[in-house]
Amino acid sequence: MVSCPGCHESFSTTGYSQHLAKTRQTPCRAFLAAFRANSDSQSLPLNPTPQAGSLSPPPEPEDLAEQDQPPLFEGDFFGAYEEGDLEWPDSGDEEDLLYNDEWEPPVQDNDDEQEPPVPDNGIPNDEGAEDLENHREIEQRALEQDDIVIVPYPDALAGMPIIGPCAHDSNTTYGNEAGNPDNIYAPFTSQMDWDVAKWAKLCGPSSTAFTELLAIDGLSERLDLSFKNSKELNKICDKDLPGRPKFKHEQIIVAGEAFDVFYRDIVECIRSLYSDPDSTDFLIFKLQRHYADEDQTVRLFHDMHTGQWWWDTQKALDRRRPGATIIPVIILSDKTQVTMFRNKTAYPVYLTIGNIPKEIRQKPSRHAHILLAYLPTTRLEHIANKASRRQVIANLYHACMSRVLAPLKTAGVDGLVMSSGDGARRQCHPLFACFVGDYPEQLLATGVKSMECPKCDVPTDELGSNTARYDIRDLHAVLDALALIDEGDLAFVQACRAAGIKPVIHPFWEDLPYTNVFQAITPDVLHQLYQGLVKHLLRWLAQACGAAEIDARCRWLPPNHHIRLFMKGITSLTRLSGTEHSQICRFLLGIIIDVRLPGNLASPRLLKAVRGLLDFLYLAQYPCHSSETLLLLDEARALFHDNKEIFVDLGIRNNFNLPKLHATRHYMSMIRTFGMMDNYNTEFTERLHIDLAKDAYRATNHKDEFTQMTQWLEQKEKIFRHEQYIKWRLDRNRTPHQPHPPDLHFDRTLKMTKHPSAKAVSVPTLISDYGTTYFQEALARYIAELQNPNEVFTRQRLENVAAGIHLPFHSVPVYHKIKWLSTDALGHGDPLVTVDSIHAKPQRDVVPARFDTVLINDGTGGSVGVKGFRVGQVRLIFSIPAMATQLLFPPANQPPNHLAYVEWFTPFSATPDPRHGMYKVTRFIRSGERVASIIPVSNISRSVHLIPKFRAIVPRHWTSNNVLEECDTFFVNCYIDRHSFVTLR
Repeated sequence: MVSCPGCHESFSTTGYSQHLAKTRQTPCRAFLAAFRANSDSQSLPLNPTPQAGSLSPPPEPEDLAEQDQPPLFEGDFFGAYEEGDLEWPDSGDEEDLLYNDEWEPPVQDNDDEQEPPVPDNGIPNDEGAEDLENHREIEQRALEQDDIVIVPYPDALAGMPIIGPCAHDSNTTYGNEAGNPDNIYAPFTSQMDWDVAKWAKLCGPSSTAFTELLAIDGLSERLDLSFKNSKELNKICDKDLPGRPKFKHEQIIVAGEAFDVFYRDIVECIRSLYSDPDSTDFLIFKLQRHYADEDQTVRLFHDMHTGQWWWDTQKALDRRRPGATIIPVIILSDKTQVTMFRNKTAYPVYLTIGNIPKEIRQKPSRHAHILLAYLPTTRLEHIANKASRRQVIANLYHACMSRVLAPLKTAGVDGLVMSSGDGARRQCHPLFACFVGDYPEQLLATGVKSMECPKCDVPTDELGSNTARYDIRDLHAVLDALALIDEGDLAFVQACRAAGIKPVIHPFWEDLPYTNVFQAITPDVLHQLYQGLVKHLLRWLAQACGAAEIDARCRWLPPNHHIRLFMKGITSLTRLSGTEHSQICRFLLGIIIDVRLPGNLASPRLLKAVRGLLDFLYLAQYPCHSSETLLLLDEARALFHDNKEIFVDLGIRNNFNLPKLHATRHYMSMIRTFGMMDNYNTEFTERLHIDLAKDAYRATNHKDEFTQMTQWLEQKEKIFRHEQYIKWRLDRNRTPHQPHPPDLHFDRTLKMTKHPSAKAVSVPTLISDYGTTYFQEALARYIAELQNPNEVFTRQRLENVAAGIHLPFHSVPVYHKIKWLSTDALGHGDPLVTVDSIHAKPQRDVVPARFDTVLINDGTGGSVGVKGFRVGQVRLIFSIPAMATQLLFPPANQPPNHLAYVEWFTPFSATPDPRHGMYKVTRFIRSGERVASIIPVSNISRSVHLIPKFRAIVPRHWTSNNVLEECDTFFVNCYIDRHSFVTLR
């Protein structure tokens, strides 16, 4: 329990955070204000020492007896039961039971199969249940954002257009520059001419191959092309098509040596992104604060304009330029290898702006990032001294970046008029806001030494602490040290050392207005979490649990839409990508449950440490956070730190002084400052490398490649822009998109194929191949209830009615797959993609059978928590033949088009296992047979992944294909995606 310093009342950990968020008591609000004022350097005491007497006393014997009883599962869908109606162990009494839906024999867990709850450090289960309920309430409030309270910036002039006539919209301006207004394909003569040009530049072969293709006798004449080879097509693109700014080629002199840098005018690049017509409906000009409640106590964070940086910077700018529109400039840089064997590298720098919503920026197809520069990639191997070489490389980097970002110095202060895609003009101030890069890039940009935090002054030997105090690096002290460069080398070096940075000559951020580079360094989910902490964790677990044991358990996992099966294990894999680490995280915790540790050490601490790290990883990637869910982020990190000593006890680690682990302490403050993690993620740069560096290099002859790469990119961008213009000309009457704020909702659409996978499968085949043992009996019960919707059946009455139903068919159409498609919830015009699927198909030749498990909603299930849900295995997806439907049902009471035969698992317990946070389920067996039902397919909420409960010695006949049939106890995996993470824990 936690005592509030203001009112001295006692609360649970999560109840404490809610109390502080909602309290009206003056002492408590004063404490909260003081905490928020210093939130970046102090953490909320989420795990204080429990007060004396704060733990509940042990339950009395009669209370223990009640706890041992199997939990009742109530609800209309599965039937409502009285306690006396349940079939208890060792009881032969069987009474009539009210039965009011398509549930077969009464559902009740078998008491003999229940394991006693695992003690959690002496904390009673009721307190764990209370914390779980509090967590669910927090996430529920974050989900229920239909009535967001929006508080605008006090000055209504901020972000407003300039009064006066608007300029032409971007597409009209482009059309005037492109040429003939009567020919929408101009400068190309026809649609065929344009289509061939677009194919050649975006999808076609090499320039030589394309020239040889057009050289075929009569081909270009028959197609009526305006170009006869690649050279003529390039000339049209270069001279007749408008596009983004052209690249400049300059040389930078550092240490007496010249280095080539290719770059664009950053202001013109910003203007290009700002005026993009596809982003017009979504551009953000006015900053806001979003709240989830009318009292404005639960603040929401998602896009950059909901963070504190934009608000504070707008206030500072208003003192000099009232009515200004801020353009947050986001810079991404990362060196990448463009060849497989020759070790050829490129050093691209990318640019985007925070006015474009993050959901658009993170899609490469929307072209919301622009290649700003190629920096020199020299290794300076001729400099023998390593320290000198590193110093010259740092100075070269900053000299190049200073040249590229130099226009921001005056544009940020004085501003400049820019027109958005609709022609509205605003006084815009582009300001350097965020720097996105991995740890080496962060050190290079800030000038901080290796093994130190690029953001704060925490000592190196306390990087692994969750409680060590720190402060953000003092920018003013650093600037004062840099100003001493003319005072002599010794004074300059000593001043820089005292300020905590390397002696860098004029870093690029030195003169940028309203810029604090130490604040601008953003979290990096890809390299800090997936490629950092998760990579470490896999190595630690291999040592703790044994590589052979982990690899074997990976091979026994059942298939699922979200799970990649590593049939050769995971411990021997090398050079794993971030995507592969993400795939491993989806089942990592489940495969180490009940593992045997060396020295007979207990596994709960190991499970909690892994769980804390995974919870942090998933919470950090929410598209939207509230001030309450941010506390869950801190709780997850604290759970890892509270249990990390298990790796020390196992002899795997002797300290945790990892910069990437320390970086997680900055996540909460950075979300409050700049919005969610997907505003600034290096995953974007990894994808951009393919389009803007690697593909560009492959298009060259590898001689003087950067000149060719920049020309190739300019032409490709022009083709994209011309395609954009043609679509606008062909669809001028399109309805503007209405964007919506991002949230945690999981909107998806169930999709069935138009035609069945098998048109007519006989009932005996359904039983033998699909395993639907009681198909006819289950369908008869379903029909009986559907024919009599107003009757409340007893069991005997239902059996009697079902026995009198004759099924007027001998085969049914069968479907082998259900898909769920995404929805364009945010109004961005995104295409629909498959986000989930389940399979129910028998064995065919060498292809094994697959019958997936699903989460079924009884009609009362919500968006958070397992209440109202049940796990089942789909054995069959079918439809009742149309002729039989007319005979069995009245016109006003027709059955659904698609039904499913499912075998049930036991209900969810009141709380998950406190060690790993997963629910345990078993096959629901009655009289030695599996309980099954017919349900509408629309009641299936999603797929669910079950991890088998591994025994001390796993049977050799277990495989990924048969483990669902051979194993009887499973853990419900809550890490397969964000939806399951919110719902199933």
